[in-house]
Amino acid sequence: MVALSERKIALVRSLVAAAPDKVVGGLQAALADHMGDSPLSGVRRLVEAEAAERRLRNMVLMPIVPLCVGNGGDRQGLNFPAITLGYLWKGLKAVDPDGVRAASAALYDYRPGESSTAPFDELLRRAADAVRGGEPREFFLVRTLCEQSRPGAGAAFQMCLDLAPVVRRAAYRLAEWTAHFGDDTTAGARLAYRDACAVADDAGPTFFEMLAAHLPHPWMVLRIISAVMDKPNERYLSQSELGGFAERVMDDIDVALRGIQHINVDGGEAAAREAAAQVERVTLQVAEIESCITIQRDAGWGQRLFKQKNALAAVVEGRIREAEKYAALALPMQPARLRRIRRMIPRHTLPPDPRYVSRALTLFHFVREIRSSANYGGFASARSRMLEKVGDMLDHYVEETLDLLKHRDCENEEIARQHLAVVVEFSRLVRDDKAADLVRRRAAAVDAYQPPMAAGG
Repeated sequence: MVALSERKIALVRSLVAAAPDKVVGGLQAALADHMGDSPLSGVRRLVEAEAAERRLRNMVLMPIVPLCVGNGGDRQGLNFPAITLGYLWKGLKAVDPDGVRAASAALYDYRPGESSTAPFDELLRRAADAVRGGEPREFFLVRTLCEQSRPGAGAAFQMCLDLAPVVRRAAYRLAEWTAHFGDDTTAGARLAYRDACAVADDAGPTFFEMLAAHLPHPWMVLRIISAVMDKPNERYLSQSELGGFAERVMDDIDVALRGIQHINVDGGEAAAREAAAQVERVTLQVAEIESCITIQRDAGWGQRLFKQKNALAAVVEGRIREAEKYAALALPMQPARLRRIRRMIPRHTLPPDPRYVSRALTLFHFVREIRSSANYGGFASARSRMLEKVGDMLDHYVEETLDLLKHRDCENEEIARQHLAVVVEFSRLVRDDKAADLVRRRAAAVDAYQPPMAAGG
């Protein structure tokens, strides 16, 4: 089979070089089976070479890689244009090819936390000096691109390069520092902070911004700040250069609360999961602030946090009430035809309204997903009451519907079965799969039931 021409290979090379790391990794996996002389074997070798180059680049530049995303214009936190990584790496290969080869050799048997990072850190120091000097052209472009993304970003990027060796050492201990509080954690975090401040007197905020970028959730950096400052009180932290980290978390909580309040009830399970994830994040963020900072409930941050917790509980309880409302609309009831029967019975005159069913299912998914955050969020009792009430309603609805079907007294048996199918879906979310299967089996048993014939029939 004919291989790709040199012109096409060059085109593919330029496209791969400009692709994000995730795309390059996906291409490598997709082309793994194209061995030998297949038409795509040349492309496979090209992609593999690019992937190996990216691994080396990302290891050398590891301290700043998470900061280089998008166009660098996000005002929330410290970030720079993603394109700067490519220019920075290209410039390093030009000014220090021997250093790049040494870093490549060190990466071959590298073990995080055990192997020496000296070859990588030396390249970062070369990069810092080159960006400061603006030569060669690639390093001048790096600073220019950062400054174009927002004023002051060029100087901030320079600071990040200067701090990169310190951040690399700290990054390997982040999992330990954020999971365990103790003297060892506190001592290690304080030493790293001291090393950062030795680089520059005003390096503290940038150091914590860089650490935050390496954490699963940026707000977890409050744990390290708390360890360094020995769980500061609100007044002390708010007046320091690090107070912005806590305020940013509370601003993020406000944004999340608005998103939860405007959950798309027609969005299905995906919208419910997204809203529930916001609820969980808010409860975790509130807990983070309360555990990392000494605050007073009746003033300042403590008062703001107390209002946010109340707002979260109110918003979630509102969605919980909506779930109950839409469940009742999806399974309408009516008074029994016989006056001596005072209970409500299912109405089977119209098929289930798909709008009400969809909204109830969305909100039931939401209620199910917030179970882990209900206790701390302050809405556990409202959630439990609703689930119990709706569960009882479903039981009553099933019993009455099955009785009507069994005695052939339904207004429309086919519509009754459609409503039972809705009950099955509701039961799965309100209770569990076993409850849903039980309703399904009981409905099937009634369908198979043949009423006895009247005497003389």
